[in-house]
Amino acid sequence: MFKKTFFQIHWFLGITAGLVLSIMGVTGAIYSYEQQIQKWLNPASYTVKVENSMKLTPSEIYQHFQRKDPEIKINSITIDNNPEASSSINVVKEGARRGYNMMINPYTAAVLPEIQGREFFQFIQQLHRYLTVGDLGKQITGASTLMLIFFVLSGVYLRWPKKHTWKQWFAVKPKLKGRNFIWDLHAVIGTWLVVFYLVFACTGLYWSYDWWRSGMFKVLGVTAPQAQNKAVANPPAAEKSARGGENATRGNPNNKAQNAENRRSAPDVQLNTDQIKTALQNTWTGFNSQIGRDYSTLTLTLPKKADGMMELSFVDAIPQHERARNKANYNYQINTLQDIELYQDKKLNEKIMGSMLPVHRGSFFGPVVQFIFMLAALTMPLFFVTGWMLYLKRRKQKKLTLAARNARPITDIDPNATPWLVTYASQTGVAEQLAWRTSTSLQEAHQPVVVKAIQDLTEDDFKQNQQILLVLSTYGTGEAPDLASAFEKKMLKMDCNLSHLSYAVLALGSKEYPESYCRFGHRVDAWLQSKGAQPFFNTIEVDNASDHDIQQWNRALAQATQLELHGMSIEKVFDRWQLQQRNLLNPNSLGAPTYNVELATKHDVSWQAGDIAEVQPGNSPERITEFLKQHALDAETPIPNQQDRLQQWLWDRDLTVQCKPSHNLDQFLAQLPPLPTREYSIASIPEQHCLRLVIRQQTNQNGEIGLGSGWMTQHVQLHDSVQLRIRTNRSFHLIDDNRPIICIGNGTGVAGLMSLIHARAAAGYGENWLIFGERQRTHDYFYQDTIEAWENTGVLKRLDLAFSRDQAEKVYVHHLLRQQATLLKQWIDNEAVIYVCGSILTMATDVEHALIDILGESLVDQLRQQGRYRRDVY
Repeated sequence: MFKKTFFQIHWFLGITAGLVLSIMGVTGAIYSYEQQIQKWLNPASYTVKVENSMKLTPSEIYQHFQRKDPEIKINSITIDNNPEASSSINVVKEGARRGYNMMINPYTAAVLPEIQGREFFQFIQQLHRYLTVGDLGKQITGASTLMLIFFVLSGVYLRWPKKHTWKQWFAVKPKLKGRNFIWDLHAVIGTWLVVFYLVFACTGLYWSYDWWRSGMFKVLGVTAPQAQNKAVANPPAAEKSARGGENATRGNPNNKAQNAENRRSAPDVQLNTDQIKTALQNTWTGFNSQIGRDYSTLTLTLPKKADGMMELSFVDAIPQHERARNKANYNYQINTLQDIELYQDKKLNEKIMGSMLPVHRGSFFGPVVQFIFMLAALTMPLFFVTGWMLYLKRRKQKKLTLAARNARPITDIDPNATPWLVTYASQTGVAEQLAWRTSTSLQEAHQPVVVKAIQDLTEDDFKQNQQILLVLSTYGTGEAPDLASAFEKKMLKMDCNLSHLSYAVLALGSKEYPESYCRFGHRVDAWLQSKGAQPFFNTIEVDNASDHDIQQWNRALAQATQLELHGMSIEKVFDRWQLQQRNLLNPNSLGAPTYNVELATKHDVSWQAGDIAEVQPGNSPERITEFLKQHALDAETPIPNQQDRLQQWLWDRDLTVQCKPSHNLDQFLAQLPPLPTREYSIASIPEQHCLRLVIRQQTNQNGEIGLGSGWMTQHVQLHDSVQLRIRTNRSFHLIDDNRPIICIGNGTGVAGLMSLIHARAAAGYGENWLIFGERQRTHDYFYQDTIEAWENTGVLKRLDLAFSRDQAEKVYVHHLLRQQATLLKQWIDNEAVIYVCGSILTMATDVEHALIDILGESLVDQLRQQGRYRRDVY
């Protein structure tokens, strides 16, 4: 529940704040290279032709502008030691709090072309910090940055695996497709960038919230800068000579404080032009003679008071980053360099707090890291886009039958159109879903439609309707779905004339069971024709929810009705799971090997007890190699419009079909349909943090291992990926109250029963009776420890076991039912619900006969209609 809650918050904040973070990421990436971009865009402003003369000194530059335009008020002058680099002056300009920078030729003081792009970067900065809407934008960006910290931490938590490998954490799998590829991009690349996004967020909040900024200073042990309002009462220090000035003032807080006090107490008198010229000349000469180290640029801030001090800022020849500035004061009256603060001498914590912008953009760590920071910021929209795509795909997957059931006509219904009745017989929900999608398609064509389950039909429904569409699934060995059995028993015996009725049947089944393929649909079709009803077209068969067969139904219906109907299909979205564990449950058994298979996924996947896992099996590497050799194909042949090579593309294709030779690769491959999926009952509940299956190996007449069982128990290796989707199985879901339940099953049917009892145990319900059968107790008692623990702790009120080969006369679960007939009636009288899971060919059929003999056919049918007799049989 905690993880699910985290996930819900993660995606909700992601699809809301993600857009703001995307804007901040892109604008931050652009702004981080403002200087480099502007220098690239404005070469005429930043570079000059080297002349034979020396560069003008600050004093000469100042005199030049005083002669040319005395109204210009210069704040500071910056000289670059690079012969090709321009100098600059910062002048007072209305509306510019920090003044306006003018680039000048250092040899002539001529003003260079104005820098282009300033307005653009000002806009980028405003968009990045304030979304261009002032304080409101600042609050939005600040809140979004806080959310980014949550995204990073919750994202790591949500994808935290039970077992760790570098490949699992950091390798992108380009061979993945669809939702799995999108999730892989979102999760893996997000893991790459965890550190970068935490740095972005923690440093970005420095400008968003005062409390955060104060906290950073405290955590890093740095004194926050404060305005100096109080006088420093230190006695005057002895005047230092020019030669010893640096050593006397560096690192001495008393001298620094005294100098600051002297500047504050100096008379507030404006210096005249000659005084400023002298101050600049003395400072320029004295600084260069006393500094004793190389530097790249020097900025002199013109003095505002007659205190004899000029503030200096200079950058090392090879600075750590663009804000790694050294500071000093120069007393031009006594020619002394004072209060030198070298950036390199600062402690790391002081450097960080004094260089927050370089840390934020990554330049603090060097140009390579800055470039990576920029790429990380540019990647921010990827998570917004992929997050939305995952959200929409998840919603689309969860809708399925529910969305179809709740569909409403989106267009006006034609009042003159003949109404349609669409009915369905469904065991696991597929037929119901197709019925509702057919209804939606007709409604979009302005047709009035009513949808009913077949068990709810009455004789009047057939007599009063002129057009009926029937979507009918075949279950078990050719029977009607459980809830439709009453229809077959009662309605098919109905004696009536249906010559007024036109109809069509969509029959669902599986060709893997040719003897019973779509049999129920054909029986209903034959009954309708026997009553005089007229078919729109012959019954259309659907093999394992084949999209091709469903489209054939849609086309036939459109042709027969002359309506423009939209295409429809069963949406199958497979997730990428990882095989975590596989162990043999029945060593030395007389039966085929049966495995406990456990899988895990990083996706947010949930299911209910009783649901089905649908697996997309694949071909073994040996089978693919054999096919390529048989048809003389190159394994590395690229597939048109795809990233896969031929060998990769063939992994989930039916390689047993007879292919006609073709020189055209597309035409040849079109002959290879996808392998059919396999379905398995789930033996666990989500709270166990794994999806558990029980799979018995199947073999054909040639001794070859079965498609699905071979894939899951032999070909897939530990930690390999498995394509799997959860399919809801409403007809076998657990009741949500504390009524007693009777779980009956055999063999691998224990899986569905285990999930039910796990869920009952989690809910604290103890009225549970398990009847389970297999061959030998010594070898085939699946999950013995768990079942016996349930019995000992009262989760199971009663446990009956039938091991058929442990005695001379075979005993099966239906025998146990007959032996406990009196107790069975008592449980049924107490509103018990029966769940049967396992083989329909033997166990399930024998159990039904036993139930009918004990309870009577009428009561069994009543239990079925009331949802108190539920089956998951195969």
